[in-house]
Amino acid sequence: MAEVNDWTFLSNHAHVLVCLARNSEARLRDIALDVGITERRVSSIVTDLEAEGVIKISRIGRRNSYSVNRRARLRHPLESHQTVGDLLRAIK
Repeated sequence: MAEVNDWTFLSNHAHVLVCLARNSEARLRDIALDVGITERRVSSIVTDLEAEGVIKISRIGRRNSYSVNRRARLRHPLESHQTVGDLLRAIK
């Protein structure tokens, strides 16, 4: 996990989104480890992303699969002219 004085340019929402874009069948537990936050927080972020139409969750057997809406607009007014796809292309 990050130290108290550490900071990053991207939010945890962006980090979770990147994880889901890289692995559409990632487990929340694994995302939590990669991002450095709790599984409960990842679950909350996934709920936020789904509610905004950024991701769609499909159930496959006992697992979830996530598809990313790359056409969704970023939320902040400074970035709202860009899409999720633009963000992911810049990071990947």
